[in-house]
Amino acid sequence: MSQSGTEVVRPREPGTEKDFKTSTGTRHVLDKIFTAIIFVATVIGLVVLAVLLIDIARRGLPALNWGFLTGLGSADAEDAGLLPPLVGSLMLLVIVVVVAVPLGIGAAVYLEEYASDNWLNRIIEINISNLAGVPSIIYGLLGLGVFVYVLGFGKSILSGGLILSLLILPVIIIATRESVRAVPNSVREGAYALGATQWETIRHHVLPMALPGALTGSILALSRAIGETAPLIAIGAVPYMTFVPTGLGSDITAIPIQIYNWVSQPGDEFQAIAAAGIVVLMAVLLAANAGAIWLRNRFQRRN
Repeated sequence: MSQSGTEVVRPREPGTEKDFKTSTGTRHVLDKIFTAIIFVATVIGLVVLAVLLIDIARRGLPALNWGFLTGLGSADAEDAGLLPPLVGSLMLLVIVVVVAVPLGIGAAVYLEEYASDNWLNRIIEINISNLAGVPSIIYGLLGLGVFVYVLGFGKSILSGGLILSLLILPVIIIATRESVRAVPNSVREGAYALGATQWETIRHHVLPMALPGALTGSILALSRAIGETAPLIAIGAVPYMTFVPTGLGSDITAIPIQIYNWVSQPGDEFQAIAAAGIVVLMAVLLAANAGAIWLRNRFQRRN
């Protein structure tokens, strides 16, 4: 080590220097190439999505009318309606919102704010991360054994809603934990300095700041739940129903199940009403997402 005045020159250790291209021209070229690749990938995805939407709209909109929305199930494509599965999907969506969202947010707050760093909580965190990647059919088989047979709920809308709630619960927990973790510690320290308890700090400061991110994760999870078919088929969802579900104990049916049934039928008429069912499903999904996005933006403005 040599010292000159106040400047200290330290010897460079081998292996500590990172490779860095001093040529700005090369770096700019690489930057433009990477930008072009990302742009092309985005355009390809949007074009494919647009083609699919246009094709579905072209085939489904002519078959979409008031009689189709209010009609019951029928073996004849001209008389078939979407009312029973539409009501079933809305009931499933309500159950999922009521069960999964509060449980997911509550579990995330507990794991981030209250749980200590011990082996049990670490196992819980690992299992939550693993459950987020489990195939949906596994949840269907679990629900068939637990909700349908053990608890005796039967092949009902309640069983289907609880299964879908379990399906999206890990996603909501993970998204909410990231939002809670992103709240600065200075907010908590300031609340504690003013005499607030831990629950008051969480309720009045942490949760309002984390709620927009938690709602974003809930929106993505609900979008997945409303389009799921495999777990509902596993517990015996009805693909053909001639009556409207009237309660949580009614036979389970949903728009994806009805679409699957119509697509498997021969004939262009069934393909047309299946496309119309897809249009209705996307409309329900967009309406639910719009409501959740409105709530998220409202909390963002308040914060």
